[in-house]
Amino acid sequence: MTAARLAGEAAEAIRQLNHATRPAAGGLACPADAYDVTGELSALSARLIQALAQLAGFLNRQHAAGQITIVAGPHAGDPAAVLAEVTAALDTAAAASRRLHQALDTARNALTWAAAAAD
Repeated sequence: MTAARLAGEAAEAIRQLNHATRPAAGGLACPADAYDVTGELSALSARLIQALAQLAGFLNRQHAAGQITIVAGPHAGDPAAVLAEVTAALDTAAAASRRLHQALDTARNALTWAAAAAD
């Protein structure tokens, strides 16, 4: 399975999660469900950091090997400029993923003792 296909499946899984967490969709029944979902999203965001770093590494290796050409656009013929822009953007995305991971961990920790109220 290709990396692009796996990324597409991850995006589709998030789309399905968005539907499952809508009011009255039935995907969330009690606070423990929110705790579990928050934990899984925290893990996802932590793993995304690694994927972004590995993507940047791949592109840097491809550039170093002379395997990237830019055929059109504002940086036509200048793969170094494109790689610098892409690397900066991926670094920004990784930093955002770190903040997301930390925020989700904070939310999950706050939900540790949450339970459904007894009727």
